Amino acid sequence: MSAVHAPTTAMPPAHSARTLRLLQDPVLPMLLRMAWPNILIMLAQSATGLIETWWISRLGTDALAGMALVFPPVMLMQMISAGAMGGGISSAVARALGAGRRIEADAVVLHAILINLALGLFFSVVMLAFGRPIYQALGGTGGELEAALAYSDVVFAGTALLWIMNGLASIIRGTGNMLVPALVICVGVALLVPLSPLLIFGYGPVPALGIAGGGAALVLFYLGGALVLGWYILSGRNVVRFAWIRLRWAIFADILRIGAVGSITSLFTNVTIALSTAMVAAHAGVDAVAGFGTGARLEYLLIPLVFGLGAPLVALVGTNIGADQPGRAMRVAMIGGGIAFAMTEAIGLAAALWPAAWLGLFTTAPGAIETGSQYLRYVGPTYGFFGLGLALYFASQGAGRLLWPVTAGFVRFAIALGGGWLVLRLSGSLQALFAALGLALVVYGMMLLAAVRSGAWFRKPG
Repeated sequence: MSAVHAPTTAMPPAHSARTLRLLQDPVLPMLLRMAWPNILIMLAQSATGLIETWWISRLGTDALAGMALVFPPVMLMQMISAGAMGGGISSAVARALGAGRRIEADAVVLHAILINLALGLFFSVVMLAFGRPIYQALGGTGGELEAALAYSDVVFAGTALLWIMNGLASIIRGTGNMLVPALVICVGVALLVPLSPLLIFGYGPVPALGIAGGGAALVLFYLGGALVLGWYILSGRNVVRFAWIRLRWAIFADILRIGAVGSITSLFTNVTIALSTAMVAAHAGVDAVAGFGTGARLEYLLIPLVFGLGAPLVALVGTNIGADQPGRAMRVAMIGGGIAFAMTEAIGLAAALWPAAWLGLFTTAPGAIETGSQYLRYVGPTYGFFGLGLALYFASQGAGRLLWPVTAGFVRFAIALGGGWLVLRLSGSLQALFAALGLALVVYGMMLLAAVRSGAWFRKPG
């Protein structure tokens, strides 16, 4: 039995009008109202990778395969900085505001910036120092390896800017404001559309940088977004403000407790794709890697799409948990999970029925089209369960309870890689590997649904 209480009706005077709406307004219309700008921002941010992939595919198969090798670690940075650590930041802000602790909410800003800056610099050093052996371990050789390094070195040299941009956006989202980050990043993507081909192919006095030019355009996008979002918070327009305060370990711990555990889930997802790519590379050639990487990129596109819904779930669930309204928090999670399932399942079924419509945007190589089509036909119909699980993961971030999301992520990891390796070894068929990847997504979604519905958030540890 879950310890779900009756909603609290008395609101502390410290609540802002925006916070009161999160605690009182009807759930479905409010969730949709909050989600649409955030879905827009996430689709726009995902479009940055798609824009670059489309242009870089014009450089040849080696460049496209090189992008497939780099994409998992780049997406890992996106997922940890925006989804995992970003969720920890938004959750800390939302729960503090829900409980009426405005000073604590303001204190989160400085702590969040310092955490993200340190992590961004750490990952930059790691990838610049060990990029070559990492991509070799993922199956990269020859021209595709050199292309991967040319792109990766530029992107990871500026990855701290991505962390700062996503940290600032998470602070704003934690207040329930999804529109401002959406506008900033959408404008940035609009500027990236001409900037990326300009730096890749050159024009006039601008030299052609090749695949490295795509990375340079992405770093400039991160820089612009960080500057504008930082200005918005410093100007005092945001509900929570920046303040120079004495640093407190309790606030660092509150953010890291959720963010670090959430990072494990992000790591499972990216390592699953990365090692699956390595298995495909060991079993087949460069065309198969390019096809699988392009097909799997659609799965990666689902992550920011669900994050568009997930960020409001973090704010809504966190605010209601902070205000001691667990019944409303649970209702928010179930409605959000249903919406996520419907969106991602529709995309997955469309991809399974018409795989060439997606793959043909990036390659015409017959081997790549064949492998990518097999992947989408097997895994696409299970995308709805992936979306359901991701939505409930974000809701669990808001609740501050991540045991079951991590457990479900580990089970998915074990089925996809352990089961996938076994069936590939026994059958020698990539289709058997793809079937294992699809089964892993179904188990992931259903495990999280069962856990949240059973009241796992409200049980005391032990």
